[in-house]
Amino acid sequence: MSVMAESASMPTRKTILHQLRWRYATKGFDPELKVSEEDWETLMNAAILAPSSWGLQPFKMVVVTDTEMKKRLRPACNNQPQITDCSHLVIFAASKELTEEHIDGFIDLTAKTREMELEELEDFRKLLHDFRKKLETNGTALTWSQRQSYISLGFLLSTSALMGIDACPMEGFQPEKVDEILGLEGYRSTALCALGYRTGNDWLVGLKKVRFPPEEMVISF
Repeated sequence: MSVMAESASMPTRKTILHQLRWRYATKGFDPELKVSEEDWETLMNAAILAPSSWGLQPFKMVVVTDTEMKKRLRPACNNQPQITDCSHLVIFAASKELTEEHIDGFIDLTAKTREMELEELEDFRKLLHDFRKKLETNGTALTWSQRQSYISLGFLLSTSALMGIDACPMEGFQPEKVDEILGLEGYRSTALCALGYRTGNDWLVGLKKVRFPPEEMVISF
């Protein structure tokens, strides 16, 4: 057993599964209940700490708490009430291309964070630039970026469940219109996540979670 697993502050296995069973894609949010700044900071950092290919994080999280902006976005999101009723609306916007500037900025950050000389990272820089050229040649940069953003979304959803904060991941929206409203350039809105607290009268509240059993889902060798 690891040292971290022995820590009294770590949630138990039972607690983890209980909270993951508790969560559901909340449709009815109480607009009067807001996620605190402290809780949002934890959620935000959980999403940032998610793994990504090479550690490059080729996406942005656009966070909307402004009431008027939510109202503007709602028609572009199939008029779903979660958009305006939630506390925080998070838009995961994937980069349309992996740029040289992004890679060089990442190398600079790596050198600073790990107290290394830039010369020590030149081989890594070349490897990343070769990867960038491959994405460019194949035309797969956006698809790659979107996949990375979904990993971050998963971390956000799991963390919110452990914290007892409701969430609703959403794909039912018009990316081009959302991008236009938010003034996004070089990015494509990929997934939304509404965060807040359930009203209690949502028809989905209390329904048992339907999932295929492990013996149907897991293949072991």
